[in-house]
Amino acid sequence: MTSIDLDNVSKVYDPNGEAIEAVSDLDISIQDGEFLVFVGPSGCGKTTTLRAIAGLESITDGSIVFGGEDVTDARPRERGVAMVFQDYALYPHMTVRENIGFGLRLSSGLSEQEIERRVEETTEMLGIEDLLDDQPGELSGGQQQRVALGRAIVRDPSVFLLDEPLSNLDAKLRTDMRKEILRLQQELEVTAIYVTHDQTEAMAMGDRVAIMNHGRLQQIGPPEAVYLDPANKFVAGFLGSPSMNFLEASVESTDGTTTLEADGEFRHELPAGSVASSATEYDRVVVGIRPEDLEIVETGGVPVEVTVVEAMGDENVVYVDLGSTELTARIDSTVRLSRGDRIRIDFDSDDLYLFDPDTEAALETKTAQLTAYREPRQADATNP
Repeated sequence: MTSIDLDNVSKVYDPNGEAIEAVSDLDISIQDGEFLVFVGPSGCGKTTTLRAIAGLESITDGSIVFGGEDVTDARPRERGVAMVFQDYALYPHMTVRENIGFGLRLSSGLSEQEIERRVEETTEMLGIEDLLDDQPGELSGGQQQRVALGRAIVRDPSVFLLDEPLSNLDAKLRTDMRKEILRLQQELEVTAIYVTHDQTEAMAMGDRVAIMNHGRLQQIGPPEAVYLDPANKFVAGFLGSPSMNFLEASVESTDGTTTLEADGEFRHELPAGSVASSATEYDRVVVGIRPEDLEIVETGGVPVEVTVVEAMGDENVVYVDLGSTELTARIDSTVRLSRGDRIRIDFDSDDLYLFDPDTEAALETKTAQLTAYREPRQADATNP
């Protein structure tokens, strides 16, 4: 296994003399055997970062260190990495056997017998040993993905890089392959870096999740930490499905009572405590409420009008209008609602997130719920 350190890594493209900063001052340490997921919207710099780690992109500034060795200027083949791409990149005229073993035959110097042994072991691990003589055109999407994984695994890499490898698969197969990749990474005890735009995938797979936007790292941490304790409004809104609701509210403090007001009908009195103390320093704050923290009540709360109901089977996702703001709530599937219904919604003050309206930095989150963090998986010499 190999640790990886990205020290103030930057990448600037200069098309037609106009500088475009794809990655800016990225500073991350990845532990031996860790499964780190880069996630963010298209164009945020996550794939550029992965390609820089692989050596497929030169960096403009900073350094990349593998296991204490500076590999910033090393060629890809010298870094001991294997990469799985979004489009599989299989050779259509080669069989599964030939596709998986091609890289070894091209550059390893291993004997044909050793290459064949590795190929057969790898296909057995992936459950595709019966497909060795088939060509990619005869395989399903999931089988092609397993072949692409096999081509990376057979090289016995110290670092496993995956660039949105599941994006071409249907939902059921994505879930199956997600489990397969995690199982393989744990069995192989290899450091893995995974890139995706799917926040659900990132949260389900990563020991830690690194959220990027506009080429900059926004936050890095275990999934539970970044979800409950987001560093800023972007992270809070990006993680979670449906995404967090946001309201810009005025803050009024009178006779020791702090009240949030927004969109005319929204008025919420904060109990004494950390939420209230975070708000009193501001005239206005951005209020965040996750859909799962909203509930329908008979009295009190805030009056809203239902605009759309999405019946998901196990729950209903309900969109409501609060003045000029649309809110989203996740409620029990037994609650029957229709467009135009007038209802009242409420929430617990402890479920509120507060953000600075100018910097968008978090002022109040749910840190009290962070009782345990998952540590990155690491090999143990006595109990691997």
